[in-house]
Amino acid sequence: MISDDKHELVKEGTMLWQPSEKWLKEANITRYLGWLKENRGLDFSTYSDLWDWSVTDLEAFWQSIYEYFGVKSRTPYSEVLNWRKMPGARWFIGAEVNYAEHALTRRDDHPAVVFKAEGQTPVSITYGQLYRRVAAVAASLRRMGVGRGDTVVGYMTNIPETLIAFLATASIGATWSVCPPEFGVRNTVDRFRQTQPTVLFAVEGYRYNGRYYDRLDWVKDIQQQLPSLKHTVLVPHPDGRLSAMAQGDAVRWDGLVRDEVEEIVFEPVPFNHPLWVIYSSGTTGLPKAIVQSHGGILVEFLKIFGLQFDLKPEDRFLWFTTTGWMVWSFNTGVLPFGATMVMADGSAVYPDYRALWQLVAETGVTIYGASAPYIQVCMREGFSPRGELDLGPLRMIHASASPMSPEAFAWIYTHVKEDVLVASGSGGTDICSGITGPCPLLPVYAGEMQCRCLGAKAEAFNEQGRPVIDEVGELVLTEPMPSMPLYLLGDADGSRYRESYFETFPGVWQHGDWFKVTSRGTCQVYGRSDSTLKRGGIRMGTSEYYRVVESMPEIADSLVIDTSMLGVEGRILLFVVLREGLVLDDELKAVIKERLRNELSPRHVPDEIHAIAEVPRTLNQKKLEVPVRRVLTGTPVARAVNLDSLANPESFEWFVEFAAKRVNG
Repeated sequence: MISDDKHELVKEGTMLWQPSEKWLKEANITRYLGWLKENRGLDFSTYSDLWDWSVTDLEAFWQSIYEYFGVKSRTPYSEVLNWRKMPGARWFIGAEVNYAEHALTRRDDHPAVVFKAEGQTPVSITYGQLYRRVAAVAASLRRMGVGRGDTVVGYMTNIPETLIAFLATASIGATWSVCPPEFGVRNTVDRFRQTQPTVLFAVEGYRYNGRYYDRLDWVKDIQQQLPSLKHTVLVPHPDGRLSAMAQGDAVRWDGLVRDEVEEIVFEPVPFNHPLWVIYSSGTTGLPKAIVQSHGGILVEFLKIFGLQFDLKPEDRFLWFTTTGWMVWSFNTGVLPFGATMVMADGSAVYPDYRALWQLVAETGVTIYGASAPYIQVCMREGFSPRGELDLGPLRMIHASASPMSPEAFAWIYTHVKEDVLVASGSGGTDICSGITGPCPLLPVYAGEMQCRCLGAKAEAFNEQGRPVIDEVGELVLTEPMPSMPLYLLGDADGSRYRESYFETFPGVWQHGDWFKVTSRGTCQVYGRSDSTLKRGGIRMGTSEYYRVVESMPEIADSLVIDTSMLGVEGRILLFVVLREGLVLDDELKAVIKERLRNELSPRHVPDEIHAIAEVPRTLNQKKLEVPVRRVLTGTPVARAVNLDSLANPESFEWFVEFAAKRVNG
């Protein structure tokens, strides 16, 4: 194991962990392999062999998931897959399912949700209580006339009421969509208007970073701009003013859940019936409204939670998120396994960056989804959770949102826990799941993702559109997956769908990341392919750049932009957030350049280095590389970025002013 003072020196590819015999024996995927052998006559000795089969014999693999996990269908399916082409693949033709029915199979006193509001102690909701509350809201929605073909939306935070409203909506065959109340009115309306909603669930306000934000006036504005809306349900907040004001045409949440309803009448819908609408980040224009299906999401979640995340009924699963990120939807995949969702509302770093680790300890989390940037912050601050907290139940940490450095892997093993599976993964809103991720059968190597997920034929394509190994290329999917979008709203002829994913390689899904598959089957993601640094024919993902720059003790954060465009080589601009009290003088600039020259590439030494107060980020904490690049290369701000989609929109103004000064000399 890595010593306390040497974790920062770990080399990429260093093995840090291997599963024990107990891990291997008790893994869900081990039981699945036994089932395949007994029921299908298939005997796979390695994960690599299993993965090869899963992406070669697609129909047999996804049929095995359907049957192994016991998907409930009112009618039998006539075929597993209509055709192996993208776009247009449809799955389990003829089957009628309901996602909410699978999420609410368990109805006893086991905790379904452990919820912690900012500044409050955690509270539990049992599966029995969850079922009864969903039943009551579903009955209320039916009385409002909501059914198949209708859309219900939520202007809601990550609270149990949001989960209940979603499950109630899905149970009656209507379609769900949600936005967080930190979104402005325009940003929210841009999304919801595409869905033509019938009912709006809305919080009257929320707490973040110790402060209460009232949203009643914003809710009224949203109501007025959604002409299809017939009903609004308001969720009170302890710090709010709802009880003291007239509610107009809105009803209160407690009026919906007051009446006990014994049973939910789950509406059976076709396997490919719309479940929800989720949105692309929308940083550069109107966000794509992505429609995904009941059945496609169900079988994908059964696969990834059951086999990759090794989720068991006794697990407690926390992945901190807002309702503005696909992870909120993804987290609901815990429920079909009868495990416990740990939900948190508020700031991830309030009162300080220790907050999430304290929540993990306080609630007994066993599987923790963290953002790689958050891990990096904890590492830079010198925090050692192992020395302060009891993390005994924790057995898996999954990091995403951006590539995680080898040093961050080693920090977890040194300062969090030695016997824990540390997995870095990559996926996206577009499939609402992971393309790469964890596997309890495989070792962990510093800086590498353990594997490509089953059923996800992810490959790295070179410029000739051919798969390569041990080389960086475009991340593509060469076979369809059930959770891929059914369609995009407002895209009647499918042209935007094709342009978004299939324009470069016809019939092949282009995901938009730089990607490498190693000869031992591990993977690495190097950042968005449309923000690549290219010098002298050498392409480089931005994650490699950040690893070098942000390892320097003087640098707290950074952003690198290549202004090259249309085949004309531009300049590499490096923007750095300095540690408190430091100044970016010529001496420090020289040190940064020398470090990059020696550890990265002489061709990628920045032409300019500038100090900034803050790196602009999306709501899910991804660095805003592409919009900044567009502004710096002359794109008008209104076309370059949607400020309402940013976590810190004020930080972008610096770049707007910086670009204007460069144009004006």
